Amino acid sequence: MVEHYKSNPQGSASNSTSGPHQTLFFKAQSSHALLDNTLQEALKKAKGGFIEKRSKAIADVENFESYKQQAQLVKNHTLDHLAYYLTQFEDNLIKNGGQVHWASTPEQLNNIILHICERRDAKSVIKGKSMISEEANLNAALEAAGIDVTETDLGEYIIQLAKEPPSHIIVPAIHKTRQQVEALFRNAHDLGDRELDTIAALVDEARLQLRQKFLNADIGITGANMLIADTGSAMLVTNEGNGDLTATLPKAHIVTASIEKVVPDLESASAILRVLARSATGQPITSYTSLLSGPRGIEDLDGPEEFHVILLDNQRSQMLGTPFEEMLKCIKCGACLNHCPIYSAVGGHAYGWVYPGPMGSVLTPLMTGLKQSSDLPNASTFCGRCEEVCPMGIPLPELLRQLRNKEHEEHLTPRKTRISLQSFMWTIQHPKIFYWLTQITRKVLTNTTLSQFFAKYIFTSWYNSKELPKNNSKGTFMEQYKKSSKQKKT
Repeated sequence: MVEHYKSNPQGSASNSTSGPHQTLFFKAQSSHALLDNTLQEALKKAKGGFIEKRSKAIADVENFESYKQQAQLVKNHTLDHLAYYLTQFEDNLIKNGGQVHWASTPEQLNNIILHICERRDAKSVIKGKSMISEEANLNAALEAAGIDVTETDLGEYIIQLAKEPPSHIIVPAIHKTRQQVEALFRNAHDLGDRELDTIAALVDEARLQLRQKFLNADIGITGANMLIADTGSAMLVTNEGNGDLTATLPKAHIVTASIEKVVPDLESASAILRVLARSATGQPITSYTSLLSGPRGIEDLDGPEEFHVILLDNQRSQMLGTPFEEMLKCIKCGACLNHCPIYSAVGGHAYGWVYPGPMGSVLTPLMTGLKQSSDLPNASTFCGRCEEVCPMGIPLPELLRQLRNKEHEEHLTPRKTRISLQSFMWTIQHPKIFYWLTQITRKVLTNTTLSQFFAKYIFTSWYNSKELPKNNSKGTFMEQYKKSSKQKKT
C-alpha cells in the first residue's frame, strides 16, 4: 500500500512554524542566554571537546579533503536526479514489504502517523532522535491524541523531562549541566535515596527507566540519516543503540525522513559516512550503523510487523534549482554549530526553531518564512568558520548574504537600519566628510554627558546590545596613521 500526499508547489510557510519553541525573536532570546550563567557554564564546557575531537579525527586521515569531495559528488549527483532516486527508493521499499507515505507539510506527516496509531489502537510510542519529528512538533500531536510518547535517546529523554526542545542537532541536551540532569531525574523517578553524582549513574538510571518502555511500546518512530535507493533501506546512525531497539521491538516501525536524504546506493552512503561522524562527534564511525529494509520476514527472529517510511517535503522542493539548493546537501553533522562564535555564546534555543547555528540561520527563514525570522540572517559575524568546517562545502556565509539582500528587497529590515546603512555607504564614499565625522564622534565620546545622551536617545537599539567604545586618547585611527607615517619618513 502506498499513500501519496502530493506536494503543493506553492507550499505554506506558515504550516512549518509549528515548531516547539518559536516564541521570541533572536535578539531577545540571545540577550536572555547571555545572562544565563548556568547555560554559559554548560556551553563553555562543551565547546572545546567538539573542536578538538573533530581536529584529531581529521588529522588521523591522510586526505580528508578527498573524502569531502567524494561525499559532495554523491550529493550533487543525487540532487540532480532527485525524483528518479526517490521513485527507485519507493519501488524497492514496497518490494521489501514496506509502505511509503508522502507528506508535503509537517501537518500531513503528523496526520499520517496519527492514522497509523489509530488503526493499530496504539497507546504508547517510543522514539529515536529525529529532527523531522521536531520540525513537525510530533510529540505534541501524539500527546494531544492521548498517546504516551517516550524519547529514548538519552539527550532527548533529558529534555523531554525538562519540557524543552533540543538545543543542538547532535547533542540535544548540551545546554544542561550534570547537576541539572540529576535534579530532573530525582524529580521524575520515584526511586528514593540513591547516588546520582556521576554521569555513569545517570546513564544507568535512564537505561533502567527506559527498558520497560521499549518492551511495552506499540509503535517505534525513528529518523533516518540516509535512504538507500537501490535497496529500499533506511540507514540509521547512532551511538546508543536505542535506535535499533526502537526499530525492532514494537510491532510497527515508522521512519520519518526528508526527501533529500535519499542516496543512490550503499557505496554512496559510505562516502557520506566517512565524513559524517568525523565532522559530528570526532569518531571514524558511530557505534551503530543500521540498515532497516522492511517488516520482519518469515525467517526473521525479530522486527516489526509493519514498516512505514514517511517522506517530508516542507519547502525543500522549493529550494531545488535555486542558490539555496546548497542547503539540501546538509547532512546535519553540526560542525557549523560547534565552530560558530554566535552559537557558542548563546546556545541553540536563541534561534527560535528546530535548526540552530549557521545552518539554522539559513534553513529557518526558508522553511518558516523570512518575515518571521528576519533576525537570523544577521546572526553572523561572517568569520567563515562554518563554511570552512562544513564537510559538504555549503557556502553558508554567501547564503546568509543572499537572505540579507532579500530582506532589504522586501523591506523587512527596520527603516532605521536601512537609513543608517544608506547613510554609512554615502559617508564612506566621501572621505573628507567621513574624516570630519570620526573627529566629532571622538569628541562626543570624551564628553560623558553627550555620549550618554546619544546612547540613550539616538542610538538606543545599538546601545541596548553593545557597549560604547572607550575613547582613545591617542586620536582616531586616521590621525594615528598620519602621525606614524610622518615619523617613519623622518
